[in-house]
Amino acid sequence: MHPPSSVVAAPRHWVLPFAASLSEPCQHALPHLNKDGQLPNLRRLLGTLGVSQRLEGDEYALSMPHERVLAAEMGWLGAAAPANADGLLPWAAWWAAQDGLTLDPALCWGLLSPGHWLMGRDHLTLLDPATLGLSDDESRALLEIVRPLFEEDSWTLQWGAAQRWYAAHPSLEGLPTASLDRVIGRNPDLWLTDHPQARMVRRLQSEVQMLLYTHPLNEAREAAGLATVNSFWLSGCGRPPATTTLPASVHCVNELRAPLLADDMPLWLEAWQQVDATVLKDACAALDAGEAVKLTLCGDRHAVTLMPAAAPSLGARLTRTLRQLTGRPDTARVTDLLETL
Repeated sequence: MHPPSSVVAAPRHWVLPFAASLSEPCQHALPHLNKDGQLPNLRRLLGTLGVSQRLEGDEYALSMPHERVLAAEMGWLGAAAPANADGLLPWAAWWAAQDGLTLDPALCWGLLSPGHWLMGRDHLTLLDPATLGLSDDESRALLEIVRPLFEEDSWTLQWGAAQRWYAAHPSLEGLPTASLDRVIGRNPDLWLTDHPQARMVRRLQSEVQMLLYTHPLNEAREAAGLATVNSFWLSGCGRPPATTTLPASVHCVNELRAPLLADDMPLWLEAWQQVDATVLKDACAALDAGEAVKLTLCGDRHAVTLMPAAAPSLGARLTRTLRQLTGRPDTARVTDLLETL
């Protein structure tokens, strides 16, 4: 007979990006989550689990908090990682793997996101590429249009998906870049680093804008009432890491992303309800089944990981029982933690 295994299963870990934001629309929407009957499963988890880790940051960091959490889960932030990995996480390689591509590990790759830079009266705004309705055929055609500009400077380009192109060049080695999620809905000029190696990227962005400005493909999109594709955003630079696969125990929940980036608060509140009724219901069921669970809530600045707390004291158990018998709810609001993210 084989001896019983001593390997402890990894906790099931749910990571929720865009759980809250510092944006004014989100701050106005958050109190709606405190209404009676809202998010019962999140309320239960917040009342049952305790804070085990808090990942600190700020809203000006190049990498998003959830990206840092997921990078740590894949082992990207080990001893070999740079002391300051902000903006240096190789997400291009991760996305390429999702697109079924194998990137040359000898090269340093970046993710090129074709998009629309909206010119306002005072500044630019980067629209979410996912909202452009860009087809695969249009995306492939656009890549071929701009390819000569890159290849003149010895770049290597690969198409991955309508919203994702991949580019390799020696200048990307050690180049910090802002996450696309950080820049959407904001002025991209403010997120272009002054790193010396970024000068070529700035020049290419300008050349792409001039090349695509009056291109027939964009004229056809305009005639169809669609936003043009007039530039690109570079992010996620680095050499392909040893692994580009999240552990099977980690579940990244992306339902809150699109509405929050679009400042669509009614849809974001609705997405929270859906997440609570599905994902967080599953987390509660796992907890009831005696499984080890983790829940990480991520905002603009910080990420907070919750896990089962130590056994409560006799006094705490009696207090909770009394509240249950008398119907008195806990006084904590569901947004007390979300507001700190």
